[in-house]
Amino acid sequence: MARHSTSSPQAERLIKKYPNRRLYDTQSSAYITLADIKQLVLDNTVFKVVDAKTGDDLTRSILLQIILEEESGGVPMFSAESLAQIIRFYGHAMQGVMGTFLEKNIQVLMDIQDRMAGQSQGLYQQHFGPEAWAQLMNMQTPALQNMMNNYLEQSRSLFVQMQDQMQDQARTMFSAFPFPGEPPEGAKKKK
Repeated sequence: MARHSTSSPQAERLIKKYPNRRLYDTQSSAYITLADIKQLVLDNTVFKVVDAKTGDDLTRSILLQIILEEESGGVPMFSAESLAQIIRFYGHAMQGVMGTFLEKNIQVLMDIQDRMAGQSQGLYQQHFGPEAWAQLMNMQTPALQNMMNNYLEQSRSLFVQMQDQMQDQARTMFSAFPFPGEPPEGAKKKK
């Protein structure tokens, strides 16, 4: 169930999107659907979607469409509040940090899933199918959520500590300059 291939990197599959919104897979020489692209993602196939006329990269846009379809049907992964929080980061100074944070945390979740799958194979000497994996995860959900909450709380605490240390270092380096909300150095001594 490993997500990263150790074999030689596969060639990028090219999908062209035409003005009529149809997607054309240049490898299979056939029109495909968003469901087919979703399957490429699930199969860890490297691909790129480009506008047939302009050559613009549309991969992210297509992936967002797939996420929208997934969120609209079944059980959504994101709450309205979490989506609103993500939107608030656009244009914010922390936008770049947010993207990296989400990417790294998703990678941590994938690594945990891979480790659990590997450990379950070692314990049971068989590969868990999707149904068995779903049952195991349903039983483990409270424990996993607790573990992830602890991880995120530790990450938050470390970030706050790092921020405080950086602020202290900046104050030391620039002690001659007053910080907003603080009196100038000379005003402190007059007390």
